[in-house]
Amino acid sequence: MSKQAPKSRAVPTKVPGIYKSDSVRDVAESLNITNLPEVVASALASDVEYRISQVVEEAARFMRHAKRTTLTTADIDQALRVLNIEPLYGHFPYNPPTFRRALPFPQMPSAGPVYFIEDEEIEFDRALREEKVTLPKGVSWTAHWLAVEGVQPLIPENPPAVPRDTDPESAAAKQAVPSSLSGSIFPPTPPSSDRPSPIQASKQQPQQHSAVKQVLSRELQLYYTRLTSSLLPPTSDFAKRTAALASLQHDAGLSPLLPYLVRWVGQGVVDTLRSGSQSENDGRVLEVLLDVINALLNNQTLGVEPYLHQLLPSIFSILLHSALPPSHSVHLRTLAAQILSHLLTHYSTTYPGLSSRIVKTLIVGLIGEGKSRSTREGAIRGLMGIGKEAVRQGLVKHHGAKVIGDECMPGESSPLVELVMESFRMIHPPSAQPTPLNPDSGADASVIEDLRSHLGGFFAERVMGDSAWARGILSDEGPGA
Repeated sequence: MSKQAPKSRAVPTKVPGIYKSDSVRDVAESLNITNLPEVVASALASDVEYRISQVVEEAARFMRHAKRTTLTTADIDQALRVLNIEPLYGHFPYNPPTFRRALPFPQMPSAGPVYFIEDEEIEFDRALREEKVTLPKGVSWTAHWLAVEGVQPLIPENPPAVPRDTDPESAAAKQAVPSSLSGSIFPPTPPSSDRPSPIQASKQQPQQHSAVKQVLSRELQLYYTRLTSSLLPPTSDFAKRTAALASLQHDAGLSPLLPYLVRWVGQGVVDTLRSGSQSENDGRVLEVLLDVINALLNNQTLGVEPYLHQLLPSIFSILLHSALPPSHSVHLRTLAAQILSHLLTHYSTTYPGLSSRIVKTLIVGLIGEGKSRSTREGAIRGLMGIGKEAVRQGLVKHHGAKVIGDECMPGESSPLVELVMESFRMIHPPSAQPTPLNPDSGADASVIEDLRSHLGGFFAERVMGDSAWARGILSDEGPGA
């Protein structure tokens, strides 16, 4: 039985696509690519046709979701974005292009119909006379406080609070408040011996409340109240105070509150020093206020420069006050001097005359007639915080050491005297093997006369035992002079 020959399979005929390979060849020739093989052109044409169908399919999906039956250029743009392809520019859905059919070409009857977009001629006179239409504001996003320490602010962005049963005590307090002050912008703060109740505070400062109400939002008002109540003793503990100072030092949204915080610090310093009680609580309050100033100066996001003229009086008041609490006086003056040094380091280039003004104020507190010893001590600490040249200018050139020595008893060894000697050691370090000045020598005698003229007899006697140290204090050059 003979074996039948296998049937030959029919070769499938290739169905030409919509996008012709001739178009691919035309594009290749425009890119200076000649002799493109037919296989490559057919493969590229098939791929282009597939990509076009993919884009059209995605665009049709957007069209169906928009409940439309007409495909627009916006659908094509959305489809291209979904496929991570750069959209086409210059096509707008509200101004669809109109295609016109060109006249047939007698020379090329096989070219088929040709369509083109007719450009509209625009007259400049008519365009200039037309009224300009302003575009509406686009969609924007804004942030607001959902809750501050578990309390939801009453702002339009938040849902209304659930009404609760009326508290008889709060209702009585609300009736006690005058009608003109019932809309106080600050929530009630716990009253203490040093701070009046909210009703008294609202009676004392109605103008300040109305000014704040026009500027600050409800969230910032609540933040301000919680912040100030957490800082000042005795109603604050260490954890709350540390968190409040960290917030002042690092938070970036405190710019609207900055003028009110500066005013609050200044008023707190004035009220505390004016009382003159010199209690432990006053010392802690002044220390916290200095920490607040330091935190505001260290916050890189706040523009503190316009408020330096309001912060400096508070710093000088603590530094040069004559009646600070005894247990906190040294720490308060040292901290105020450090803040002055920090302030000059960061803002002396912005305000060239700031350094000379501060040094002049400290020198007046040092050599001023009738100044107390505490004021002179604060002035010396402020000069030491600025630098050794400021100390030399105050104690040597302006005879500050001589003024203090004239008020001291012979052989006195008080903290003020030790502070002056420490300032001398800052100007020039003493010698490891001191050599006293010789009054019989002409050069040493001239140095001794200069010491008595600039430092006075009290401190000249203490410096004469080290000739190199004495010459370094009087010299305008550095330690290596």
